Amino acid sequence: MPARLLAALALALVAVPAAPAWAAEGLEGAKLGVQWALPFAGILLSIALGPLLFPHVWHHHYGKIAAGWALLAAVPLVLFQGAGPASAAILHTLLTEYLPFILMLFALFTAAGGIVVAGNIHGSPGMNTTLLALGSALASVIGTTGASMILIRPLLRANDNRRHNVHVFVFFIMLVSNIGGSLTPLGDPPLFLGFLRGVDFFWTGKTLWPETLFAVAVLLALFFAVDAWTYSRDAAFRALRDPTPDKPIRLRGLVNVPLIAIAIGAILVSGVWRPGIELSVIGVHLPLQNLVRDAVMVAVGCLSVAVTRKELRKANDFQWEPILEVAKLFAGIFVCIIPVIAMLQAGREGVFAPLVGLVTRPDGSPSPAAYFWMTGLLSSFLDNAPTYLVFFELAGGDPAHLMGPYAATLAAISLGAVFMGANTYIGNAPNFMVYAIARAGGVRMPSFFGYMLWSGGLLLPLFALLTWLFL
Repeated sequence: MPARLLAALALALVAVPAAPAWAAEGLEGAKLGVQWALPFAGILLSIALGPLLFPHVWHHHYGKIAAGWALLAAVPLVLFQGAGPASAAILHTLLTEYLPFILMLFALFTAAGGIVVAGNIHGSPGMNTTLLALGSALASVIGTTGASMILIRPLLRANDNRRHNVHVFVFFIMLVSNIGGSLTPLGDPPLFLGFLRGVDFFWTGKTLWPETLFAVAVLLALFFAVDAWTYSRDAAFRALRDPTPDKPIRLRGLVNVPLIAIAIGAILVSGVWRPGIELSVIGVHLPLQNLVRDAVMVAVGCLSVAVTRKELRKANDFQWEPILEVAKLFAGIFVCIIPVIAMLQAGREGVFAPLVGLVTRPDGSPSPAAYFWMTGLLSSFLDNAPTYLVFFELAGGDPAHLMGPYAATLAAISLGAVFMGANTYIGNAPNFMVYAIARAGGVRMPSFFGYMLWSGGLLLPLFALLTWLFL
């Protein structure tokens, strides 16, 4: 369980001697060469290719692989940048970014995993479109993972008497597991990292709603057209047998709904409540509002475990492995990204100066379109959360400036990270989960490259149109 991870982290922090001056010192990003980015590239490539090239080894040893990459980043930092600055950077990252990130995911993952949609409905084009629209809206409230967990099995039961049903789950990945989560920091991990960096909770919804509404509407219209055509072709097959006849829909595990509301409320309060009180933990200053928020996340997750009946989690095929995998992998990612962030903060003085040139117009201003496509294409094959952080820093890393004069740039980074996570099975965490559940349910899901044919045909033209209309 995550408790073991938290205990290990606490022990590791206690073992480090306190040094309050660490927080005042920084890494010299301008002096770091490109080799310092290799552990970050290595862990992202391992995450992208490990499940495909050596699934058995990856499944049993992904935590060790992530720890190995983290050590390759941390040890040279300590040796060449000094124990003080390096340790300060690592501790600050783990306590102020990694831990809140994982605790938020833990709370929503646990509470959403206790809500069961029982019964069965008829998977007509109208009903399927309604479910996808509902899931797209739900994704920004309980996260893309939570919405995917709740709706994937009802959608499977609704369409298990159709011969042509692959497209239903392809569109589900695009809409519910990705694009629908773009309106709040709860929706997708990249946006929550932005929130932790100082982006206002409501900024994403107020700024990104036109692009999100347009993308969702276009994809829902396309889906309805495709589904109506295949539904007519399946008429004779549907009449033969329905393995799950229609039954009234019932929601079970509703005790988790107020728990989700409490988690959302704690995140909102942490963004507006400023008591001016800080606690110092091994030289890292932690604001009281953030500590309260994180404590509420732990409480929500633990209460959900305590009050949700075991048979409900069993009906959802709930397992701890997904959140454990995310916790272990992101611990490695957050450590490996530290020297990369330092180099990006160096701007034109650092090794990533050519990358700055790629996303900058001739007059020196940032190009939102370039940020959208660069962030998005990398998010398609690497995890979209660290990719978001990279380009957030590349754009200056100042949330006030990015929400103000450079709002279009931050919007482009956010849209690229969230939307283009749908381009491949590995672009966002729920994608592969939906793929695995759908395959286990008898759906002949496309291969890795087969799915890219779907996304290339549907999403790339949509993103080009979005660029033309909005960026």
